[in-house]
Amino acid sequence: MPAEMVLRTELDMAVPKKKKSKAKRDTRRSHDAITLIHGTTCPQCHEPVMPHRVCPECGTYRGRTLLKTEESA
Repeated sequence: MPAEMVLRTELDMAVPKKKKSKAKRDTRRSHDAITLIHGTTCPQCHEPVMPHRVCPECGTYRGRTLLKTEESA
């Protein structure tokens, strides 16, 4: 194989024929948005809490005290 042919195949890259519009680009990225995590309230102290986690304020989870806090000590 000639040297020019080997060199040419190594440098060939995929290049878009037309520029993608901003609408096409943004439509493709529409699923990349960050969603907010919906918290719940603790049934004991009524503070906002992440779901399925121990309440950092009162230390309870599903009605049981799992952490000793300054309030309960």
